[in-house]
Amino acid sequence: MLELFNITFKNPIWTASGVFGYGLKYKRVSRGVGAIVTKGITLKPRMGNPPPRIYETASGLINWVGLENPGVSVFCKEILPQLKEIPTRIIVNVAGFAIEEFGEIVETIGNEVDGFELNISCPNVREGGTAFGQDPKIAGQVMERVRKRTSLPLIAKLTANFCDPLRIAQACVDAGADGISLINTVYGLAYDVNNKQPLICGGLSGPAIKPFALYCVQRVREVGVPIIGIGGITSGKDAYEFMLAGASAVEVGSAILRDPYSPLRIVKELEKYMATHKSGKDLKEAR
Repeated sequence: MLELFNITFKNPIWTASGVFGYGLKYKRVSRGVGAIVTKGITLKPRMGNPPPRIYETASGLINWVGLENPGVSVFCKEILPQLKEIPTRIIVNVAGFAIEEFGEIVETIGNEVDGFELNISCPNVREGGTAFGQDPKIAGQVMERVRKRTSLPLIAKLTANFCDPLRIAQACVDAGADGISLINTVYGLAYDVNNKQPLICGGLSGPAIKPFALYCVQRVREVGVPIIGIGGITSGKDAYEFMLAGASAVEVGSAILRDPYSPLRIVKELEKYMATHKSGKDLKEAR
């Protein structure tokens, strides 16, 4: 069990936004993780980007999906009622393209979920993109606006693209964030060598970014709120390393694309790893 934001979670393994849809297809996984972080929800429906949307790289992948989703109204009417039938915590990932949109989405969803992850750091869309998450002032403004619309836990999902995540994290906490999740994908580019043109430009994820993600989690730990670690987690050992760096929980992302059941395996591996290496008390002291 894990206590965060005055909420009890079954375990510290969550699904990352964008790789697990809305948790409705693999319900055994949804029931077994600590929380489902939904695919990003925008104010209006989005078709997403044209293909190719995913490109495999060494130890990772680049995605350029573009936040395809049905919009908040359809999410509330058609998806959320089904999701609430699954006995697990629901964290809705919120993506806005203007500061006001974040608050509108959160207010529309209301108290029907357990919390919100504000995506102020998505690098695979043209509008807004990482701009919100690269500027402490703007990031703080987003958080401040949303904080006025809800009393539920707010988690700021941060980028590390060309900025210091510690400065952004502190601005978000000062404006009312209850937690920080990081890192989102980092900029990535792949070329079509035959046409000598870029094939895909978007967000790099997977084991390739894990060392950098660990560094960012450890750097941000001093802000004093729970941290959700993200970036290349494929095993219980990976999850344990993030906890040593300062994370209270982790989100599994790219690994799910290869094996949708990987979060269940990671839950078991983490339990064994923690029992073998350090106690919960020791982990708390490490953080």
